[in-house]
Amino acid sequence: MAATETPSITSERPALEQGVRDIGLFLRQAFHTFRATGAVAPSGPALSNALTRFLDERADPNAGMSILEAGAGTGPVSRAVAARMREGDTADLVESNAEFASYLSDLTTTDPALSRVADQLTVHQALVTDLGTDRSYDLIISGLPFANFTAEEVREIFEYYFTVLRPGGHLSFFGYLYTKEVKAVIAPREEYLRQARSSWVVEEWVNRYGIGSERILPNIPPAWIHHLRKPVEE
Repeated sequence: MAATETPSITSERPALEQGVRDIGLFLRQAFHTFRATGAVAPSGPALSNALTRFLDERADPNAGMSILEAGAGTGPVSRAVAARMREGDTADLVESNAEFASYLSDLTTTDPALSRVADQLTVHQALVTDLGTDRSYDLIISGLPFANFTAEEVREIFEYYFTVLRPGGHLSFFGYLYTKEVKAVIAPREEYLRQARSSWVVEEWVNRYGIGSERILPNIPPAWIHHLRKPVEE
């Protein structure tokens, strides 16, 4: 029995070590740049898998998809994207944090999931709205912390998403449960009002284009996801 168990333990070790590195880097950057990071831990498997549902639910299984991930961080959702990518798919992984972007670039050659499709991936160290509008996507996955942004910043990002999103394409984005309620109790009044205004902008877009929402309780912290679809004709 021991002879059959040892390879399994050995094969799991690189993934465990990679996870420890991911979390260590994430926590260091979250401590220094919480406004841009907006979380206390990388996205977990349940959240990552739920965000990539439209890579599994393809309207045309034979057509390549163009994917944008905004706020890629240390790559947990990027790995879920890569695992579902097929021949003809391409993905832009966008991260404004220079440390995260450099780490992601290294992962495209060292991480098994990402290196498998390395020639189909491009890592951008940039604000997502700085990518320009000379591109289009079938799927946008956003990990940007809207709760940390002003209402004007949130509106600018959504307008950009729906400019580069192709008709019929999907946008999936997430946030964390109960952040507004917690800030109502502990945050200064102006900070609470800022987040409330930002959430109103999010609600506008969800009410206009939303096609479904999910709660992802097995995540740290527990999260929600909204799925939006750009109409074929407006």
